[in-house]
Amino acid sequence: MIRVSVLYPAGDGITFDHDYYKNTHVPMCTEAWNVGAEIDKGVNGPYVAAVHLFFESMDAMQSAMATPKTADIMADVANYTNATPVMQIAEIV
Repeated sequence: MIRVSVLYPAGDGITFDHDYYKNTHVPMCTEAWNVGAEIDKGVNGPYVAAVHLFFESMDAMQSAMATPKTADIMADVANYTNATPVMQIAEIV
């Protein structure tokens, strides 16, 4: 199983709309890519938020990311944050 974590760094001037993220953006991702997700709301640490998306395999993740809906998802980031996200791809062992 592959976990894709998208982390949003905290910092001065960073804005993040947690309600939009939880109710609009993450559901857009899970529907487009047909995956499960867990959302973190940062309370202490270097990240204001994160999402962890779960794919059956690396091939499944690459196929999902290649869909046309991925461009819409990327364009939607500006609707909830001005942070530059960091992505981590990991194999769950």
